[in-house]
Amino acid sequence: MTPDDKTAARKAAFAARKAAFAAGQGAAAAHLAAALAPHAGRVLAGYMPMRTEIDPLAAMAAHAGPVCVPVILNPARPLAFRAWSPAARMVAGDFGALIPEAGDWLEPEVLIVPLVAFDRAGFRLGYGGGFYDRTLEALRARRPTLAVGFAFAAQEMVAVPREPTDQPLDLIVTEAGVIRPGG
Repeated sequence: MTPDDKTAARKAAFAARKAAFAAGQGAAAAHLAAALAPHAGRVLAGYMPMRTEIDPLAAMAAHAGPVCVPVILNPARPLAFRAWSPAARMVAGDFGALIPEAGDWLEPEVLIVPLVAFDRAGFRLGYGGGFYDRTLEALRARRPTLAVGFAFAAQEMVAVPREPTDQPLDLIVTEAGVIRPGG
């Protein structure tokens, strides 16, 4: 695999995501909330959607337990997570993502992971910064951690270009339903 492989894959995936975003996300948030329901009480990390990312906010607000969102404290380190609620005052963080202005720092047990593309083996193509791979590796070294990819069905690829440091997803949720890698 070359860097050009990932660049080409990202370009195609961004185009597919943009078209899917324009069509709307349908039942995606309901599917996500249902997939997260068995994890009530566990700390959930979501994300604040940017540009054409699929929107997890309704499922995050419905979670019966603490919810947090990622904060980039250092580009070379795993993400940190600050408590979030629909009423949280948000400010611009690094890379333009909104982050809570204040709140407790939490360690998630379940993460909703944004992505550019995914495959049925459970691998994702991210934005190229390695944030989620570093974060999942660190969290999984301490205890079981569930990674739930959230995307439009159109973002699926036959095989995502992989590197040895890529962390797999445990579930993938789209507007078409739930995909269980390897299942």
